[in-house]
Amino acid sequence: MTSLMDELIGKGDAAKDPRFPHAPAGWTAALAAETARREGLELGEEHWEALRALHEYYARHEAAAVNLRELHDALEEKFHRQGGIKRLYLLFPGGPVAQGCRIAGLKAPAGATDKGFGSVA
Repeated sequence: MTSLMDELIGKGDAAKDPRFPHAPAGWTAALAAETARREGLELGEEHWEALRALHEYYARHEAAAVNLRELHDALEEKFHRQGGIKRLYLLFPGGPVAQGCRIAGLKAPAGATDKGFGSVA
């Protein structure tokens, strides 16, 4: 039996991955896995769920108008049963918004990172 990771990475750019219907153009699970690996993460089921949530949020909002606080609150609400934003910080130690957006192929909202300090959200 193949893992979800193997199935996701096996999909190329040729067809939109049905598990990520809101992913930005050019984004693939393989690219996400490579970005995560470079950042010291191995993506598991919970990571993929969080990446899907980021894609869905961005699809519902205009990328230029994404508000950091609103996105943070939306993630807290969506993952409340799993431990909320605290759980997401365990999954994405570089910040569920900042690091999560990098891996999801999305532009992090203003204020999510501070180049002098590092990820903050």
